[in-house]
Amino acid sequence: MAWTREEMAARAAKELQDGFYVNLGIGIPTLVSNFIPEGIDVVLQSENGMLGMGPFPYEGEEDPDLINAGKQTITELPHSSYFGSDQSFAMIRGGHIDLSILGAMQVAENGDLANWMIPGKMVKGMGGAMDLVAGVKRVVVVMEHTSKDGEKKLLKRCTLPLTGAGVVDMVITDMAVFTIDKKKGGMTLIERAPGVSLADIERTTEALYTVADSAK
Repeated sequence: MAWTREEMAARAAKELQDGFYVNLGIGIPTLVSNFIPEGIDVVLQSENGMLGMGPFPYEGEEDPDLINAGKQTITELPHSSYFGSDQSFAMIRGGHIDLSILGAMQVAENGDLANWMIPGKMVKGMGGAMDLVAGVKRVVVVMEHTSKDGEKKLLKRCTLPLTGAGVVDMVITDMAVFTIDKKKGGMTLIERAPGVSLADIERTTEALYTVADSAK
């Protein structure tokens, strides 16, 4: 069985470390805030101007003035702070964010990332992704292994416009977890979802990769 969206978010939450400043992208990555491990203290940053985001509110407790970059309602914490998006991007561009967890349309075996537009379709803007992948210390992508129409998303080379070149450190899909050596350009399969075989992954992956003992 492939992982659910919640299970993918829970797996991504294992990459959090105590004291990290973390930015969560739109989509599945936003769910990571509900799976922060006990004993781990992280500060969530949103590029629309909030530091110290809490988990999603319960129904009926939403505050329309508290939203993340994806326009979802969130909660605040005792240490939350607010500021302009210019200061938020200064944090990102200045290298002060330890980890960014993002969604993607495509990832290449050398760590190239495409997640901001599909040619011919309306785009509201690139958002903060280009700044995030260039400024943060580590980038983890969480996405479905294939598109809705079955097209492969882990590729030898991205066919969509790049958000960043050689920027991805780890990819977590509904089928598996891969690490990427950005210096050597190599992808390694390190973990499989329960019931997903090596053959399943090979059939749905164009990118070249090696298989670690942990995934065999």
